[in-house]
Amino acid sequence: MMENAPSRPRLADLILLLGRLLLALIFLHEGSTLAADIGATIDTFATLGLSAPVALAVIALQIGAGFSVAAGFLSRIGALALGLFCLATAFLFHTNFASQNELLHFEKDLAIAGGMFVLAVWGAGSISIDNLLKRRVRGIPVWLRAVL
Repeated sequence: MMENAPSRPRLADLILLLGRLLLALIFLHEGSTLAADIGATIDTFATLGLSAPVALAVIALQIGAGFSVAAGFLSRIGALALGLFCLATAFLFHTNFASQNELLHFEKDLAIAGGMFVLAVWGAGSISIDNLLKRRVRGIPVWLRAVL
């Protein structure tokens, strides 16, 4: 059976998928790096005045929400969480604007947050688990359909 044109991914769908993957990559990489040496991660967080549970929560957020955005599964929630995380990181840890490096990290965090907020509003697009669920699963509760 031949596919008709509307069922094939459009260029915009492919670009949205690429954008999601690129946005997710930094969080998946950072989360897995932190998890790989958990002892050093907990020590580093302690020097910042943050507890081990906070370190574990950050790892879980980065990996969990990173996969959410990459796969397009509950991506609006994952993107919103990562956008807020980026804002918090920027304003809590990168405000020494006398340092060019800190300013750069601040600006990058803001830019990534902006991308995540756009994704949270527009959703993951047609090449996503969210879209598959919306199209294939009958009887999805209204609140869940709104999140997808």
